[in-house]
Amino acid sequence: MSAQGPRGGNRRGRGGGPNRGANRSQGKGRPPGDHQRSRRQQAGLGGDRVEGRQAVRELLLAGTRPVREVVVAAGQNPTGALAQVMELAAELRVPVKEVARSKFESMANTEAPQGVIARAAPLAEHDLEELARPPDGRPPFLLVIDGVTDPGNVGAALRTAECAGVTGAVLGRHRSAHITPAAAKAAAGAIEHVPMAVVPGIPNALARLSELGVWTVGLDVAAPTSVYEISVAAESVALVVGSEGRGLSRLARQRCDVVAAIPLKGHLASLNAAAAVAIGTFEVARHRQADR
Repeated sequence: MSAQGPRGGNRRGRGGGPNRGANRSQGKGRPPGDHQRSRRQQAGLGGDRVEGRQAVRELLLAGTRPVREVVVAAGQNPTGALAQVMELAAELRVPVKEVARSKFESMANTEAPQGVIARAAPLAEHDLEELARPPDGRPPFLLVIDGVTDPGNVGAALRTAECAGVTGAVLGRHRSAHITPAAAKAAAGAIEHVPMAVVPGIPNALARLSELGVWTVGLDVAAPTSVYEISVAAESVALVVGSEGRGLSRLARQRCDVVAAIPLKGHLASLNAAAAVAIGTFEVARHRQADR
């Protein structure tokens, strides 16, 4: 699985900088992205089912969306994270249902739900324009996931990105995993803290981010620039990671302002998406910390 693209692919270095003055969505008489809301309500980002102790605990702690009920498997000793889940549910007056182990296992969608499932309101989708302008005034630090279809990889990438300080994430509406129970569990609560936009196409979203003044940096193993040499990391930036196997799509690579490689020293040709996100996001975070 290749998060940077196969070796020997199309090489591309620095492109032109973003058009920081352009904003074609303004002045049309309605908020940007308003015409997409009805479709978003139908498709949805997901996240209404959360499994795993850490993920459910963070769901309750965050308090960002209503939780309808918590289901636990009978016969468990409520210690550690499970005890915290029970305490939080009681404090928030969330109904807790205890069911037999066999019934619980038939309800679970993940391989290791750790004895607890929560049902909640779906995650809210955000407009791309919102993510490009964080409310606290900080330069945006976004993660763009281009066609990653493994929910576990999407969840792990979001967990790492949240820890690195990303302010938002962008997913494609088609040919991409959304927030399934497996993704929510792997994210371990990160989905409660990372606002996400779901866009019809990643290449167009990258072009729009450039118009909004956000540098787009794609990870591709064939790029001549190292990820450790990104000069725009401390600015408004979106890190773009590609799918399993083929890496960045051709159009996404073309739309990136900068394409950078994670140098590989071993025999294997690529990293998986979550590992590439870990290296890329923390390298960006290092620059941003140093720039303070």
